[in-house]
Amino acid sequence: MSKAIAAPQTTAQRLWHRYRFHLNIAMLAIPLGFMPAYFENAAMFRGTLGLGEREIGEFTVGPWSARVAEWHVGDPEAEGKAGNMKEFAVALCEACLPKVKAAYLRIGKPRNLRTAGALLSGSPYRLMAEVVVPQNTTAASDLWLTVEGWDGSVHHTAIPLANASPSLISWLERQPGARP
Repeated sequence: MSKAIAAPQTTAQRLWHRYRFHLNIAMLAIPLGFMPAYFENAAMFRGTLGLGEREIGEFTVGPWSARVAEWHVGDPEAEGKAGNMKEFAVALCEACLPKVKAAYLRIGKPRNLRTAGALLSGSPYRLMAEVVVPQNTTAASDLWLTVEGWDGSVHHTAIPLANASPSLISWLERQPGARP
């Protein structure tokens, strides 16, 4: 008969053997806490929660109309050297879909079509754009929606920035050297 003696277990080994089941349960339970936010984001991307987090309204752009929404309510995202960016979503009217060639968003009035701003891309039922927030933006600035038709016509509409994104206005007021 063997007279081998089992090596004594260290404290770490004893704790592992005693609590490994509990740690595995915790590893499964912790991600469940993040599930509501995940499902909300998934519904937002599917469009079941609307055009964006905050609907701004429906605006007439020349002969067409477009619904505009703020994609995420909150401060603009810092994109390094590109500056601060704010996301907006636009849905064109059903009748104007075959007539519209491109749509653009910009903070501040565009001088011409070359400076129209961020090109809206995506499905015609939800076009997305990240708009650059210029350094000289004030609370009195406007968000300009420019729509170009296949016939070469260009139409603009201005949306007051206070209506388009109140969170952007509050962010501007908190910036050092804020302008009135």
